[in-house]
Amino acid sequence: MLTRRLGATGLTVSRLALGTMAWGTRTSPEDARDLLTAFRAAGGTLVDTAHGYAGGAAEDLLGDLLEGPDRGEVVIVTKSGISRASGERVVDCSRRTMLAQLDLSLRRLRTDHVDVWLAHTWDDDTPLEETVGALVHAWRSGRARYVGVSNHVGWQAARAMSLLAAEGVPLAANSVEYSLVERRPERELVAASASLGFGLLPWSPLGRGVLAGRYRTGVPADSRLASDEFARFTGRHAGDHTKGVVEAVRTAADGLGVSPAVLALTWVRDRPGVTAPIIGPRTAAQLAVLLTSEEVELPRQIIDALDEVSLDHS
Repeated sequence: MLTRRLGATGLTVSRLALGTMAWGTRTSPEDARDLLTAFRAAGGTLVDTAHGYAGGAAEDLLGDLLEGPDRGEVVIVTKSGISRASGERVVDCSRRTMLAQLDLSLRRLRTDHVDVWLAHTWDDDTPLEETVGALVHAWRSGRARYVGVSNHVGWQAARAMSLLAAEGVPLAANSVEYSLVERRPERELVAASASLGFGLLPWSPLGRGVLAGRYRTGVPADSRLASDEFARFTGRHAGDHTKGVVEAVRTAADGLGVSPAVLALTWVRDRPGVTAPIIGPRTAAQLAVLLTSEEVELPRQIIDALDEVSLDHS
């Protein structure tokens, strides 16, 4: 697998990241082991997780699988600031909570540091200066080699970067949803990334499975998109505009002899500012298909056609 630098830092990572959001819930420990083994065998190094994934089970499972010599060969990204209490999503990026969650993540991951630590989301109730202070403390104490943010729009990322820069700490990354059916990062973030030097880590590059063609005839009751966790995205990812994008992806994929998932992933991977899309296969078979994207480069005319059909002109 080819590699890239994470933004303007000196950290080299694989240009695909393995996501663990479903580990401990929809992905069994056995499947997780197979996924990590296959990803590493293909040259993948970047693995993404978070304090709040599966109530901590994802980090626990990753920690189990990385015990031993493999730890030094894997770049771990984790995030703090989102948890669940009584089934409700709780956002808290205060210094107290951020650092407490990081310490718990380190125990779960069986390590004394993570490679990249991100503030998981913007918190309207916590001053950004306080959140950034937690990032700086973790960086200075060695618990995080690099720091960044997640789900921050352009001005938010720029402000975080200016506060970090005042402390001599670089903003390494911003992880945001970005795909052919979610192009809002292009309004500000792509330009900010190029100007300020942080890398983009797109999550849900397949539009929560929509671009792989999984929901062409509807949203099954037992699907990920129908779950309580993602119910708020159903309308945005299943509307008429999205259906047109899905059909265009399918047509282009047929012409190139690749799967729609591979085509959609390749499009995101090669967008300006992107370091590595985060993929979330649930089985080794799904991962094997996505890894074939390493052999794919999209022709300019295909890129232009996808750009045109995926832009929402409404």
